[in-house]
Amino acid sequence: MKHNKKSFEKFTKRERTRRNASRAALERAVSELGVRADHAVIVDKEDRVLRRVRSGHESGAASALGIFSGSRSGFGFVKVEGEPKDIFIPADKTMHAIDGDTVELIFRRFTDHAGEERTEGRITRIVEEGVRCVVGTLQRNHSYSSYRGVRRAPYTLLPDDRRITADIGLFHSEGARLGDKVMVRLCRGTYPLTGEIMHVFGEAQSKEANYAAILAEEGIETEFPPEVLEEAARAAEDAGVLEGRRDLSHMIAFTIDGAGAKDLDDAVSVRRLPDGKYRLFVHIADVSAYIRPKSALEREAFSRGTSVYFTDRVVPMLPPVLSNGVCSLHPGGKKATLTATMDVDAEGNVQKTTVERTLIESRVRGVYSEINDLYENKQASPYYTKYRSVYKPLCTMHELYELLKKKSNERGAMDMEGYEGEILLDEHGAPIDIVAIERGIGERMIEQFMLAANEGVATLMRTLEIPAVYRVHDAPAPDKMEELLRYLNSLDIRTGRTRPDAVTGRELNTYLSIARDRGIEQSISYAMLRSMAKAKYSDACTGHFGLALKNYCHFTSPIRRLSDLCVHRILNRVLLGDEPAARYVSYARRGAAAATDAELRAVSAERRIENLYKVIFMEGHIGEIFSAKVASVTSFGVFVTLPNTCEGLIPLSTLPGVYHYDEEHMRLVSRTRTYAVGDLVEVRLEEADRIRGKLAFSDARDSDQPWRYRE
Repeated sequence: MKHNKKSFEKFTKRERTRRNASRAALERAVSELGVRADHAVIVDKEDRVLRRVRSGHESGAASALGIFSGSRSGFGFVKVEGEPKDIFIPADKTMHAIDGDTVELIFRRFTDHAGEERTEGRITRIVEEGVRCVVGTLQRNHSYSSYRGVRRAPYTLLPDDRRITADIGLFHSEGARLGDKVMVRLCRGTYPLTGEIMHVFGEAQSKEANYAAILAEEGIETEFPPEVLEEAARAAEDAGVLEGRRDLSHMIAFTIDGAGAKDLDDAVSVRRLPDGKYRLFVHIADVSAYIRPKSALEREAFSRGTSVYFTDRVVPMLPPVLSNGVCSLHPGGKKATLTATMDVDAEGNVQKTTVERTLIESRVRGVYSEINDLYENKQASPYYTKYRSVYKPLCTMHELYELLKKKSNERGAMDMEGYEGEILLDEHGAPIDIVAIERGIGERMIEQFMLAANEGVATLMRTLEIPAVYRVHDAPAPDKMEELLRYLNSLDIRTGRTRPDAVTGRELNTYLSIARDRGIEQSISYAMLRSMAKAKYSDACTGHFGLALKNYCHFTSPIRRLSDLCVHRILNRVLLGDEPAARYVSYARRGAAAATDAELRAVSAERRIENLYKVIFMEGHIGEIFSAKVASVTSFGVFVTLPNTCEGLIPLSTLPGVYHYDEEHMRLVSRTRTYAVGDLVEVRLEEADRIRGKLAFSDARDSDQPWRYRE
């Protein structure tokens, strides 16, 4: 018997509507009764079960807001404030949310068959779209047909971020070729998800395309608007900036920076006083004197927020005519500065800080590596002739450094060494080597002098109740510290009576020292950094946990940091001028917010560009065997670090045998092998993915095993 197709479709549609309405009404009734959904059933007159009802708002379920994090497999997690663990969202309950979206969800806790407590939820609403643009590779769309009458898009995007699993349809290529890297603006609110191409970067595997895409994603502008360049050129010619200042050009002052630095913000001088004290002068380029308030230059500085330092270039906060020119404290000619003068007693206590407008003339352009050699070899150093005129002050500076460092240690300032690599390039800009950077006395000495100036200026401004942009660092959250202490104990670093809610930097330094002796300092430093709050800028002075200081700001780098430029502006206008402090309250607040946002962008961009260059360098070494150290162990694999600072993953799926993840001791264990933090292993490089900036290794002891990479 034939059926009328239209009539049948109408019937089935009406039937679905009726059933859905009936189900919704029943679920509301169940929820009002407070009955658990998995216990609610529909029965007939003889109490036979016809259908089990599941309600989305069952008793025991909770609703919340959180940030969605996707996975390559389609499922995801939502981070909810107050919940100890992220909430698992199955792939069919994500409501097509994208990584970074703010979502509303309901979730419940239950005990699984193994007796473990779990939390699972489903997204009910996308509150705010966290991702509006996605970068990826243009591909042909091979899906079979349209979706509910929507025409099939001829192209699709393979996102670089594999946590974005949604299919993104593209109707127009905008001149891009298949295999090109593009940026796509998403058209949210529709399904299937579609987008429009905004930028075409070029062939997806090329260094240039990946470099440009990272800059675009992070919002790093490399070119200055014409009006900003014109204003900077006029400002650089303003001789009036040098007038009305205390002339300190007779004083022995000089800069000490890295060999490649061009924007020299700071110079130092020191005197030994008759009563055993020291007087430290920290001279900082008075950049704010060249930038008029509310000018195009200041607006551009607020927009950029910081200079960004990449492997092969610098994207400055201010035009080069200022940042590398008139403001930079190169030898030869008087420079406008703000000088912070500090008296330091024989115990390393800063007793007094003053700030004044000055003129200085740098005697020599010091370089860290040369200064370090000079301290080690003294007059036998090949650099002694260059530094002969400042050798005596350098010896006095070393004495003062020892005092300040001792005081810093007593105070409980954290002493975490950075583990960074320097990427060496050839004349064509291609990476040819990567070497670990080691900090010497020169770097540490200048760091202590800058810390003293920053603390002194912050204390002065707070005492005088002058608005400022402070650098603040909150104490670690107790739950994060609890995880860290558990991790340390798993590595047999006994934490004794350390309280998660009252941990001190001195205690953490003790654990770092133990880790250093055992050769696992890098892993412990990373774990500590992940456990701590992130430092930020604020107009409220709440202290700096990592430095163990009550008052701290950034004063010493106004050429490259907005926060310092704002502090200089306020000092010049209020402390050294006649403007009321109240006028700069909102200015400090805006400066702190802009500086914090800019720092996050810059750190992310710098890290991604560095990873790109490391991957490009390592591409030439695929198949080679390296010595490596286990940096961390997870349930999905082993992260290792090479001596040249390159890092990568040995995926669990490539390891032969069956492994158990020992969460208590954070190690992977099989019948024949164990992987634990600090272990030395021989690894083979198997994959270098420049699109994702990641390396994958295998255990070289399993060279006869076929290698498979799966996430």
